[in-house]
Amino acid sequence: MQLHIDIKNPKVAEWTKLNVMKYFCFGLFILLFISCDQPSAVAIEEKDPGLKDYYSEYFLVGASVTASSFSGFDSTIIVNEYNSITAENLMKMEPIHPEPDEYHWKDADAMVAFADEHGIKMRGHTLCWHNQAPAWMFEGDEGKTASKEQLLERLKEHITAVAGRYKGKIFAWDVVNEVISDSEDEYMRSSQWYNITGEEYIRTAFKTAHEIDPDAKLFYNDYNATQPAKRDKIIKMIKSLQDDGIPIHGMGLQAHWSIHHPTEDELRAALDAYSALGLDIHITELDVSVYAHEPGGTRNKRDDEADDFTPEMEQAQMDQYEMFFRVFRDYRDDIQSVTFWNISDRYSWLDFFPVRGRKNYPLLFDQEGQRKKAYDKVVNFEASAE
Repeated sequence: MQLHIDIKNPKVAEWTKLNVMKYFCFGLFILLFISCDQPSAVAIEEKDPGLKDYYSEYFLVGASVTASSFSGFDSTIIVNEYNSITAENLMKMEPIHPEPDEYHWKDADAMVAFADEHGIKMRGHTLCWHNQAPAWMFEGDEGKTASKEQLLERLKEHITAVAGRYKGKIFAWDVVNEVISDSEDEYMRSSQWYNITGEEYIRTAFKTAHEIDPDAKLFYNDYNATQPAKRDKIIKMIKSLQDDGIPIHGMGLQAHWSIHHPTEDELRAALDAYSALGLDIHITELDVSVYAHEPGGTRNKRDDEADDFTPEMEQAQMDQYEMFFRVFRDYRDDIQSVTFWNISDRYSWLDFFPVRGRKNYPLLFDQEGQRKKAYDKVVNFEASAE
């Protein structure tokens, strides 16, 4: 809904200045009332530069999206701020391929149509992961576990279908996700993929994706990728793929970070190590939690546990975001894309992990879609030496 006052109408010229101001103020009140009543209205004008504009000479800036992101509240932020999007869950194996002969294309197709309409690039996420893989993928005949040959063939069929459908639409794929163990004394994650096929599923995934869409950039994607022990294991795996001639083009640092970590030295050391492999680098799932890391899985929020966004949290988050993007700009020749995981603090996966029901505030836009103070820290860099 829009208010329009036709000041060219002859009757308006006959009104007194007092009456003009009275109707103008009344109209403004109505407009503000309507805006407050509709959460889809975001107070960011389209003429304002967005993150994509501030970083147009550096790298793509994107966000992960859901099926509800393509209209209303979120879509305004996406179009104004980003030139890249990633499917948070829409293209993962179980949502898109729940049964052997059943594919759910509707939501992923809607994402492609939205991106095409607005000239936004797309990252694909993810072709192979130990989570959100359907149970049937690992089931063999007569209730037995699938054989290595069965599982690798199913993986090929899945990648052929998904990457093939969106060939030429997806500029980069997270091909394999989170295969490295978090345990310092263990190399590979003990998943059904690994237990059945060894490391062969990793090679099969990359080779198949390249055969289906040879123009797409193919990435390995993982979290805690700045931690030295895990970083070194990731590099070991990537080098083994490169030595075997497997087509891998980039490293995706998920960047689920916090106001406490990583340090600038840890971040720079990781970027140096990955760029030394000759890989493109994408920051794929950036958010900055306002809470300290909690080991040991998930738990419910305690009744006496506060989850307010305090001034101290706000300042610490501002400082971290400023540091992260200053470092990203220093590595502009190596980093081609930075993607936030979710769009605003209105919804974040961190509201449910690791503490279910505890509100988190990890992004650059608040729950009303307004730019936070951390946003200014990210974009106000022209006056400083780059």
